[in-house]
Amino acid sequence: MKRRSYWIRKVEAAWTKKTVVWLYGVRRAGKTVLCQSLPDIEYFDCELPSARRAMDDPEAFLEDLRGRRVVLDEVHRLVNPSELLKIAADHYPDVRLLATGSSTLQASARFRDTLTGRKAEVWLPPMISKDLKDFGGAGLPERLLKGGLPPFFLSETPPEREFQEWVDSYWAKDVQELFRLKRRASFQRFLEMVFASSGGIFEATRFARPCEISRTTVSNYLGVLEATWVAHVIRPFSTHRPTEIVSAPKVYAFDTGFACYYRGWRSLRTEDLGLLWEHYVLNEIMGRTQGREVRYWRDKRAHEVDFILARRGAPPVAIECKWTPESFEPAGLQAFRRQYLEGENYIVCPNLKRSFTRSYRGLAASFVNLETLAERLKL
Repeated sequence: MKRRSYWIRKVEAAWTKKTVVWLYGVRRAGKTVLCQSLPDIEYFDCELPSARRAMDDPEAFLEDLRGRRVVLDEVHRLVNPSELLKIAADHYPDVRLLATGSSTLQASARFRDTLTGRKAEVWLPPMISKDLKDFGGAGLPERLLKGGLPPFFLSETPPEREFQEWVDSYWAKDVQELFRLKRRASFQRFLEMVFASSGGIFEATRFARPCEISRTTVSNYLGVLEATWVAHVIRPFSTHRPTEIVSAPKVYAFDTGFACYYRGWRSLRTEDLGLLWEHYVLNEIMGRTQGREVRYWRDKRAHEVDFILARRGAPPVAIECKWTPESFEPAGLQAFRRQYLEGENYIVCPNLKRSFTRSYRGLAASFVNLETLAERLKL
């Protein structure tokens, strides 16, 4: 069993804030294995009828577990999971309870409304750089090609059949349970097109005709992907200046493996690595910050900066993702800083052993690896 030490610490830290912790992530992100690797755990698989019967009387169930650390895996299989979690939070402060479910449940009002203020949350994304060390230090290109779902990453070859099985399960168990969409073929075609064009600017008109749906339905489908954390919609950073793009988002697949699969990439060429590295950096930033407060910037002359972090009360941080330092071109960053004079500029590259700074006509840019970026930004 692989012990994902970074996420174990995340769960332990969440327990210091709330006695009930909600661990969510897409299917096969590794939630069950993470739970089972926690020390001193009473583990219950809520898919088993015997486990569900034991929780028919929530108070009696929790009374027997006083002073224990408890995992309720796949908690949505209970008839009324929110009731049990609410009782635990309000009346059993000596029970540390970790409940797991897919990202879809994060979009469900029945979980949000009844547990507001009662739970801490941990989102488990596809594998980040900390996980690569725990999984034996495998090469980054392998992680980019196979993706960050642990079973896929650990397979000897890219698990092509499992990508489609995952999509089928996502439709049946996530989309249908919560959103009840009817046109499976149109939705799956839309999903395939989003993954194949991952990292590009999203134009609704490109999807409507091939998927045989209206522009309104395109927006609805994208909302489903975003609500279930299967796609990340990165919106423009803007103060509504005349030269800026203010509305067109960029959309990223949740995982590089799926982006490769739907582009038909069975191996990676040098020219493929930059785009996938951009995905990987985005996953790292969102995983460490546990949020989606990432933007990109683009002006009407097509100058662009990959990611902008705009924190309240602080100047915007500009981040460019480059596979090698030599591939960096400063024009986009220079155009951004003509509009926003203050803020740090980072060029994040893999395999960079030592950070350094270069100046481009008075614009200072720091070249760093991903770990250094996280340290400097306190991610």
